[in-house]
Amino acid sequence: MTALRPERESGASYGQEPYEARGALGDWPRADQGQAQQPHGADRGQPQAPYEADHGRARAPYGQGGAYRQPHETPAHHGTSPHEPQPQPQPGPPPDLSRREPSYEPPSYEPLPYEPPADDETVALRVAEPQGGAGGPGGSVSASAAPVATAGAGPASGGRAARRKAAKRRHGRHGAGGRAGSAGARSGDSGQEAPAAPLSRMEARRQARARRPSPAVVASRVIGEVFITTGVLMLLFVTYQLWWTNVRAQAQAGKEASDLQDDWAKGERSPGAFEPGQGFALLHIPRLDVVVPIAEGIDSKGVLDRGMVGHYAEGALKTAMPDDKTGNFGLAGHRNTHGEPFRYINRLEPGDPIVVETQNKYFVYKMASMLPVTSPSNVSVLDPVPRGSGFTGPGRYITLTTCTPEFTSKYRLIVWGKMVEERPRSKGKPDALVN
Repeated sequence: MTALRPERESGASYGQEPYEARGALGDWPRADQGQAQQPHGADRGQPQAPYEADHGRARAPYGQGGAYRQPHETPAHHGTSPHEPQPQPQPGPPPDLSRREPSYEPPSYEPLPYEPPADDETVALRVAEPQGGAGGPGGSVSASAAPVATAGAGPASGGRAARRKAAKRRHGRHGAGGRAGSAGARSGDSGQEAPAAPLSRMEARRQARARRPSPAVVASRVIGEVFITTGVLMLLFVTYQLWWTNVRAQAQAGKEASDLQDDWAKGERSPGAFEPGQGFALLHIPRLDVVVPIAEGIDSKGVLDRGMVGHYAEGALKTAMPDDKTGNFGLAGHRNTHGEPFRYINRLEPGDPIVVETQNKYFVYKMASMLPVTSPSNVSVLDPVPRGSGFTGPGRYITLTTCTPEFTSKYRLIVWGKMVEERPRSKGKPDALVN
């Protein structure tokens, strides 16, 4: 609306007559003349008809004179001087005050449905949620529609952070990784595994080289396999030495003792010289529960490894036989493995019996002394009067030799005995074997 401005001293306002001029407020008479006052701002001297919206009267635009006039109607003072007296308007019929101009009422607008703000990252189409709730007017969501709203490409439930996370899951962060992540997300949404994109030849070669083990890995694997194989072989060897050799030697010694007794019963073997490796007597150590054949010689493969006890009968180590009137009957046997007949001879005590059985007689010895440790080269223990045995003169002695400590052959263990009884087989077994 145009603002009011002060008038000039002449009483005119920019070519218009002052408000006090007669007829300046329009054609409507004043209230004191029985006519309604024209609205403020109407054109001076212009006859104005009341507003008749229903009769086709035209309204002048707001702000251009501010009065309502008939179409093709010009103001009365157009072309006249503002100082000239204007004709007095004729009184007309009083206005109908019952017909009032309708008051302004603002138009009513129906509220538009709420639309969420556009996603700055995806700018994708979306379906607005119904006003009745997450599932429509009833507020219920069907089982088939719920997963689509959460796993689809529409707006994620939550704020901007949730939508960013959803966009990252759909598009990934970097190039091929993003495509792979998007494919994985789509496959996870649909419940099916999406086929992997085919690799290029260069990528396939690179992955093949990455899967190929390095030389260090190959070397470590080879060394590990060698160690494992060596460990297995050593375990097998130990098992063979400590268990299988005993089983086999004891079986061979038992067979030799049985054959020897059969030959004695048949009278096929006679006393005299024996061939190397040939059994000719049985050794009994009742305290240790040992019964083992005695063979000629101390050869490892032919005598000792077969579980038998060998007689020193060759070269400088030749010793006497049990039936000799004087001398030292020297025997050797394994302490560990291959039947180990002398394993526990260190437990013998002075006076324990040691019996040698031949085809015709029993020779009973009593344990006299022991040498726990000596050098393998100390052959003086086999002399007719053994050095270190405590014997002072010639006699009929027995010497048992074996390795010490156990499972080694570094030193020798020596046990001596002295004959106390010679009994013919016709008189039966001696008391040492009966008790």
